[in-house]
Amino acid sequence: MEPRLPDRDRPWVMRTYAGHSNAAATNALFRRNLAKGQTGLSVAFDLPTQTGYDPDHELAAGEVGRVGVPVAHLGDARALFEGIDLAAANTSMTINATAMWLLALYVTVAQEQGADPAALAGTTQNDIIKEYLSRGTYIFPPSPSLRLTTDVVAWTVANAPAWNPVNICSYHLQEAGATPVQEVGFALATAVAVLDRVRDGGQVPPERMGEVVQRVSFFVNSGVRFVEEMAKMRAFNRLWDEITRDRYGVTDAKQRRLRYGVQVNSLGLTESQPENNVARIVLEMLGVTMSRDARARAVQLPAWNEALGLPRPWDQQWSLRLQQVLAYESDLLEYPDLFAGSHVVEGLVDEIADGARRQLAEVLELGGAVAAVEGGHLKSALVASLARRRGRVESGQDVVVGVNRFVETEASPLTAAGAQAIEQVDPAAEKAAIDAVQRWRAERDGSAAADALDRLRADAAGSRNLMAATLECVRAGVTTGEWAGVLREVFGEYRAPTGLSSGVSGSADGSLARVRERVHATARELARPALRLLVGKPGLDGHSNGAEQIAVRARDAGFEVVYQGIRLTPAQIVAAAVQEDVDLVGLSVLSGSHLNAVPAVLAGLRAAGLPDLPVVVGGIIPEDDAEVLREAGVARVFTPKDFALTDIMAELVTVVRERHGLA
Repeated sequence: MEPRLPDRDRPWVMRTYAGHSNAAATNALFRRNLAKGQTGLSVAFDLPTQTGYDPDHELAAGEVGRVGVPVAHLGDARALFEGIDLAAANTSMTINATAMWLLALYVTVAQEQGADPAALAGTTQNDIIKEYLSRGTYIFPPSPSLRLTTDVVAWTVANAPAWNPVNICSYHLQEAGATPVQEVGFALATAVAVLDRVRDGGQVPPERMGEVVQRVSFFVNSGVRFVEEMAKMRAFNRLWDEITRDRYGVTDAKQRRLRYGVQVNSLGLTESQPENNVARIVLEMLGVTMSRDARARAVQLPAWNEALGLPRPWDQQWSLRLQQVLAYESDLLEYPDLFAGSHVVEGLVDEIADGARRQLAEVLELGGAVAAVEGGHLKSALVASLARRRGRVESGQDVVVGVNRFVETEASPLTAAGAQAIEQVDPAAEKAAIDAVQRWRAERDGSAAADALDRLRADAAGSRNLMAATLECVRAGVTTGEWAGVLREVFGEYRAPTGLSSGVSGSADGSLARVRERVHATARELARPALRLLVGKPGLDGHSNGAEQIAVRARDAGFEVVYQGIRLTPAQIVAAAVQEDVDLVGLSVLSGSHLNAVPAVLAGLRAAGLPDLPVVVGGIIPEDDAEVLREAGVARVFTPKDFALTDIMAELVTVVRERHGLA
């Protein structure tokens, strides 16, 4: 075999995940990134858009424009893509529960530009199953959620055949604790659930299943163990080929090829010594680019400072340049697969593939991915796996440079600017979005919007494909919250299992036992049966991994834990604190809305007659904001640098003792 390819490979699609404040500001960011050599768009939507709320909804307070761009109606979509030729673009949209709505907005804007939907290229993530397990931006129960997914699949096969209607997402499974074996096995179980539903739904003729398979893509995570990650992708490729051939009868090898994009591991980035994150990002990128036979089709890299807050345009540019140096300066793209014939690599691939087959078989024996979600099996497995991973970091078995080893450091010039080292969202953006959506509703044809919503309601109650009614809603000026609100009426809302019932954590030394004794002793001194901790997730932030790990460790430390899951209003958290008679409230906020959500809870506790009930907060919180929270009355603020959960438990006991004046 020739050592070099006759022609250099084309690079993968290069993206940066971008969106904040408002559609016009995000459009300007898109244009700057494209001018710098980015070859695809990756749109980050804010949490109200992802969970089907308008900016003026109670739950949207403090969340508008924080972790992405707010898109409340067709006018916002027009502004978001103004001056960008959608017929020539390749756009990835990280959107799931409201994927049908955002695709309808995108298609409508493209048609207004004169584009044929058949020419549109891009991806709607549209993988709702992993939302129940990790990110938490689901709305409806699993069955109607899968109906929305499969309706989009069927519509795109007929109308937008170059579009990827579903992007099976294992990325967040890894962040939620999945091992490589679990990540592959659980993701394939999700893909089987979607493809079975399409195959059995009657909207796509059996002879076109190959076209469906060809348009299914995956979105994966790549961690710092880049050799293992590379082998994971080769195993993924092997199993996808097997499943699509044997289960769905796809005979065309090109249609069976695994097509995937990647973002490397954001939650593995550290607040401590954040300059080390650049090395982590590069190593993680190698895991999905080095093996030609399993190379990513698209790559987006996080920024070095994502553990500190929202990256600035310069930070995103740095990540784009990392991709460009690898693709254009190195010789990576000049060679055939570097690992073909390697006994070491093949052995590792076999190990991961065999384990993933067993995981997939286990889920199918439970009745498939939906049944495994509803029964809590998948969530419990991830919570337990993440607890084991955190335990290895706490014990030092897994080394994280700058966190649990080599912690001595010089001051970093990258963070010397303090709050200026991250992007600052204009606090006026939320008020502007509220005013804009109210103005949009007042100025549209109200009867046309009402008629479109009536059609959507009727179609949802029946069995028609909902894409046609959704497109009519878009053209009639319906808002994101109104579209989702009608479907909430018909389908209902859902609360996924938390996975805490079987979660077990622990400490490698006797520290947890010592904390447990302090918890019991404090309860005795207060004449309480046990200390009660309320773990609350205010607002729309669905990243519950940290909150769940705190809840598991607190339970093991002897606390009685009250945890009601994600997406709670401050009033609901206050009501739970009163009803459950808790000794301490712990709030987890990772979306950047802490300066809104936390004071609202504090005010609610004062109004409820509990001004002295201690409150602690955890999340991605800059030090300047932490000081504001402490001045407002928060007892402690924990950030990603506080990785030792047992130490946090000890501090929680101290907070309770301080509150009651105990020595």
